[in-house]
Amino acid sequence: MANRWKSDVAARDVTPEKIYMNRRQIMAGLAGAGLAGVALPKTAHAEALSPNSWEDITSYNNYYEFGTGKDDPKQNSKRLTTAPWSVTIDGLVDRPGAYALEDILSKMTIEERIYRFRCVEAWSMVVPWNGFELADLLNSAGAQSGAKYVAFETLYRPEEMPGLKYPVLDWPYVEGLRLDEATHPLTIMATGIYGKPLPNQNGAPLRLVVPWKYGFKSIKSVVRITLTDKQPPTSWNKANAREYGFYSNVNPQVSHPRWSQATERRIGGGLFASRQDTLMFNGYADQVAGLYAGMNLKKNF
Repeated sequence: MANRWKSDVAARDVTPEKIYMNRRQIMAGLAGAGLAGVALPKTAHAEALSPNSWEDITSYNNYYEFGTGKDDPKQNSKRLTTAPWSVTIDGLVDRPGAYALEDILSKMTIEERIYRFRCVEAWSMVVPWNGFELADLLNSAGAQSGAKYVAFETLYRPEEMPGLKYPVLDWPYVEGLRLDEATHPLTIMATGIYGKPLPNQNGAPLRLVVPWKYGFKSIKSVVRITLTDKQPPTSWNKANAREYGFYSNVNPQVSHPRWSQATERRIGGGLFASRQDTLMFNGYADQVAGLYAGMNLKKNF
């Protein structure tokens, strides 16, 4: 059932592996020299890059369940046990239950998807994910006709996730999509990057990827998927509804209350690199704009 979508981003557009491991670096203003060696085409809105050290790149990350410091996730996520792993699928489905990850993967076709990735903090990159279409998993569970939304929940394991002791968000982390968004061919459950299993700090062993939405919608370390007829709560919307809407589609015409979303800084461009124009729906408008036909995208941000 896979391979229903063909990427318009080529392998040469991919953010290099070492650069990807520190996706927050430029945003925090720590990218002094930038990253080198790769020139991305204008269609990817990228520029020539030059390298930072491996230590800089892998030590600076955000995954609040492992601490609020930028170097916390790499160190603290080493405690995370990702096997065995199961995902509970419940709600409006014909076959609810706790599914072992290996059983899920045995029925799915894993493929590479090279996607643009845009953070709400106005930085971006290109990532080669490995994973499967979420629609295939929902179909295997038997989504019922009354389902309109899909809710997701992240692992809550305080003994392995020291950041949970801080009230940064209302734990566990939760997210949600409309059912038509969840079953769109672009929406995948990622199991790896660069052909390797997901690192713990990047959402191992299973995370959502919705490339036309801001990155925080792509919930990490998923343990529950619930089909429902009501719009589910989402963590950042609960924390600050004025700044983080339910939809959170990439939209250069709608500013965040504290900064413009019209442009972005491409990871690897260096501290003084010019900003690039942000594309509507992160460049996937041809594929997904129809999902929001007739909607006020400023009101439904």
